[in-house]
Amino acid sequence: MKNSTPDEDEIGAEYDLSDTRSNPHAQRYAEGTNLVRLDADVAKFFPDSDSVNRALRALVKIIEERFDAA
Repeated sequence: MKNSTPDEDEIGAEYDLSDTRSNPHAQRYAEGTNLVRLDADVAKFFPDSDSVNRALRALVKIIEERFDAA
């Protein structure tokens, strides 16, 4: 068996990538933005990222108050 790497010219027409687009989240991801996928049952309560962030900040405040009081 011959070990070789296929040339780009050997890729068939079924692998035509000329109509692709870049990932719209790639730049934000590279900048350190954390993307988190919510399960459907949780996502129905949070219409956008602002609502998720408000809820998480409220939870963090509660946690901090409990541990500071202990």
